[in-house]
Amino acid sequence: MNGSISSQRHPQLHLASQSPRRRQLLEQIGVDFVVLDVEVIEQRMPDETPQDYVSRVARDKARAGLVSLDCVEDAAVLGADTEVVLDDEVFGKPRDAAAAAAMLRRLSGRTHAVISVAWLVDAAREASAICVSQVRFATLDEPTIAAYVATGEPFGKAGAYAIQGRGASLVEHLQGSYSGVMGLPLFETSSLLRSFGIEAV
Repeated sequence: MNGSISSQRHPQLHLASQSPRRRQLLEQIGVDFVVLDVEVIEQRMPDETPQDYVSRVARDKARAGLVSLDCVEDAAVLGADTEVVLDDEVFGKPRDAAAAAAMLRRLSGRTHAVISVAWLVDAAREASAICVSQVRFATLDEPTIAAYVATGEPFGKAGAYAIQGRGASLVEHLQGSYSGVMGLPLFETSSLLRSFGIEAV
């Protein structure tokens, strides 16, 4: 039998995210993908649990990415969202230095959850993977907080820190997924991709 006829076609993966961290993580597991720029409203609804909120935003990104494609026959779109949660409050990205410092003060000496959800959609189906990690911060004094905010690293990061950067020095303990805290849980995402016929190395 001719090999080209019997071989199965794999869908082209698209990443509905401009996050450089998610691009880096997908590249780390050897996946080929195309980046899509999507805009979705990220606002938690009344009575929506943090996990439901994170999942909805990730799904909305994936769906918006699929809608933006001219041809979806051989396309699969990955959308993801990651949020820091403390006392049922979702910490978004700080709007300025004062907001970043306020977030870090609240996280100081406490354990918070990092919820990371990935949704993969194509023309026929949708599936998701959820990862919840627990991160404990060391007790942070004001000079430490001020010095970290001054680096600029907290901006554009949920919870005002980056575990893959200088923010690693603030983390006393991690239980869960390092890549999930970065923005894309690789074990769960790899399983999700394989279920759609997309192999990760």
